[in-house]
Amino acid sequence: MKVIFLSIGGLTDLGENAVYPDLLRYFRDNGHSVHVVCQRERRSGLPTEMKIEHGIKVLRVKTGNITKTNLIEKGISTVLIGYQFRKAIKRYFGNVKFDLVLYSTPPITIANTVSFIKKRDNAFSYLMLKDIFPQNAIDIGILEKAGAKGILTKYFSVKEKELYLQSDFIGCMSEANVEFIKRNNSYLDNERIEVCPNTINPLAIKNTDKKLLRSKFNLPQDKLILVYGGNFGKPQDVNYIIQVLIHNAGKANIHFVMCGSGTDFFKIKEYAESADSNYITVIDSLNKNEYSQLLDACDVGLLFLDHRFNIPNFPSRLLDYMNHSMPVLAATDRNTDLGEVILNGEFGWWCESSEVHSYGSIIEEIISNPKVIQEKGKLSRKYLEKHFDTKIAYGRIMSAYKKCTSRRS
Repeated sequence: MKVIFLSIGGLTDLGENAVYPDLLRYFRDNGHSVHVVCQRERRSGLPTEMKIEHGIKVLRVKTGNITKTNLIEKGISTVLIGYQFRKAIKRYFGNVKFDLVLYSTPPITIANTVSFIKKRDNAFSYLMLKDIFPQNAIDIGILEKAGAKGILTKYFSVKEKELYLQSDFIGCMSEANVEFIKRNNSYLDNERIEVCPNTINPLAIKNTDKKLLRSKFNLPQDKLILVYGGNFGKPQDVNYIIQVLIHNAGKANIHFVMCGSGTDFFKIKEYAESADSNYITVIDSLNKNEYSQLLDACDVGLLFLDHRFNIPNFPSRLLDYMNHSMPVLAATDRNTDLGEVILNGEFGWWCESSEVHSYGSIIEEIISNPKVIQEKGKLSRKYLEKHFDTKIAYGRIMSAYKKCTSRRS
């Protein structure tokens, strides 16, 4: 079977242990011919080109800047990306007849690209829904329903509906996502909406020298270390993260590591520089291998989501913590079922992301019973292997493909 995957993610290394590279290699290893179309942002200075990487044909399309830029450029680049993808596909994959077109959100502006491939090749389309846009942007004030921003919101809402209608199946990250999509999109066939979770290949469990790794990152040897790795932007509510840091500043036996990048990362850096005590380490984004070592040096993985969200986000960075047998402390809105999954799986803790006192109480609980870290860490890894292994996403997609194509024949 010939598979094409559309993504705005840079996918810089298809060999790394991450959601999309692992899934694409799984398709490859099961005998499928895999093609990838992904963006190459203008700031790279590189042209559109196609290469074979890890046995996969990867077409990197020159686009405008979508990440780490202002809203105007991001908006224009997002609108144009569907046209740019179609043009590149016609040029480089014009003679390839695809059986399956896979794509994820963001963006929602590739509906015409999906439609083009479906009509040209009679292909089956599967949307891996990772981002419910524009509602998520409305929730945190980036977009509005009225005024000048309301025009953009209406445009993106139309594109969202087009993309959903072009999708033969929609795979959502969790049950809460499924229910949200069904409840807010009554025009869709509920039988074609299912859970297709974020997945990853479980790493081989190995013994690591935590002391050596802590020395490498200049981390204290004798403290409980809580790490957050990922984006620091509006969805994470960095102001809340800083409130958490301030509230826990007086606890002598804990240390926070903040690692990543994003539009609001500067706030974390500025706070760390002004903090009275040295209980925070701030690290710019690391490559995958170094980040893996950092996680091995720490004790508890942190997740943050703005409390205003009405949509049920389910961040994929959870998987990295679980892959390293780490328990998870999540502070989120009440609409996501992330906290429910963590608590039911008994591999971590949850509180609402408007509560700094509750957050502090959880940390006190962990400090008073450090053995729970290892216990919940083991449960975290077991839950990953049972519920978030790459073979699960692959199986869901292939099952949907077979069900839909059998009806056509």
